[in-house]
Amino acid sequence: MKANPGGQIPLDEIIGRDEFIKNLWSILEQLSLVLCAERRIGKTSIIKKMESEALQKGLVPVFRDLENIATPMEFVETVYRDVRDFLSKTNRIAKGFTQLLSRIGGTEIAGIIKLPEFAMSHWKKLLSTTIEDLVENQEQKMIFFWDELPWMLQKIKQNSDEKTAMEILDVLRSLRQMHPELRMVYTGSIGIHNVITSLKRAGYTNTPLNDMFPIDVPPLSPEYAHKLAKLLIEGEGIKTKDITEASQAIAEYVDGIPFYIHHVVKQMSLRKHPDIKEDQGTVSEIVKSILTDPFDRLDMRHFLERLDIYYTTDERPFALSFLDILAMSDQPLIFGELFNRLKSQMETDNKEMALSMLTLLQRDHYIIQNTDGTYQFRFPLIKRWWRLQRGDDQ
Repeated sequence: MKANPGGQIPLDEIIGRDEFIKNLWSILEQLSLVLCAERRIGKTSIIKKMESEALQKGLVPVFRDLENIATPMEFVETVYRDVRDFLSKTNRIAKGFTQLLSRIGGTEIAGIIKLPEFAMSHWKKLLSTTIEDLVENQEQKMIFFWDELPWMLQKIKQNSDEKTAMEILDVLRSLRQMHPELRMVYTGSIGIHNVITSLKRAGYTNTPLNDMFPIDVPPLSPEYAHKLAKLLIEGEGIKTKDITEASQAIAEYVDGIPFYIHHVVKQMSLRKHPDIKEDQGTVSEIVKSILTDPFDRLDMRHFLERLDIYYTTDERPFALSFLDILAMSDQPLIFGELFNRLKSQMETDNKEMALSMLTLLQRDHYIIQNTDGTYQFRFPLIKRWWRLQRGDDQ
């Protein structure tokens, strides 16, 4: 195995996800899924592995990255092309869609839909008809894996309006309700709840995910994170004083997140020397150099910059202050202590806003609440980066 940070991992090199994937298949027997995951934690590898297993289960998987879709019609075209290609394998056509498209004066060439301006508002009916064509004609069950759905909704909200983004969520929920056999998997590197929260500020009152099962993608367990690091060290031919110690250090320092493990081993590989044996100190040095890298190869600034995108002007000061406080604390903190330290940094007595922000920061994978009620960063690596950027690394 070779270190491949950011590249597509071969299916037989995806380590430690078999049991998790087995649980996902079990849930999908009854429900659609919302796969919640922090960036780089390995959700795409999980989906790709599920894609390879689907045919054995009598399912036809369709994986689409929706990040670059910015209008409802682009989404309709994407879904239509996948349904058309699926039906064509059994010499069937999306008859209802074709008839509707013709009635509203549209044309379709190679999956590209052309509509007169006045007919653009028919996107909801076109989307519904496409799915209905699928359900009526499928001999095998088709499952949609839609990656970065929240980013698509965010772009549609910006390019159109909140109402259009709301309607997409509502149409998809309505289709699942009308066709219980239909399966969708939503994934995204930021929670879809961020988008829904912003829509509710604009008057959205529905609950478009209450028929789906949300599940969090965890990092690798210590056992599998250690195994992955060891296999990569061996595959790269890196000499170590103690490979067990070195691989355990990598797994621990980067919180068991596969992308970061690949990245650290790649850095070790680039600096390997025939007369030097790497050790735990080398790992610590490499991790710190990565966190202070001006090119930000791990894109850690995303954790800071996304606060400007998904949090309101009123929310951002609370979020930043809480994260600064927790980053600089060597111990988890109870709410009372957190709130007192917050008040020393900003003028506020808004306890409800503070509690609401702590909940939001948990849902966005920044922090966790322990069983004793204390709060801390979810990932020590991100805490360390935050401390380096906005304080002192002690």
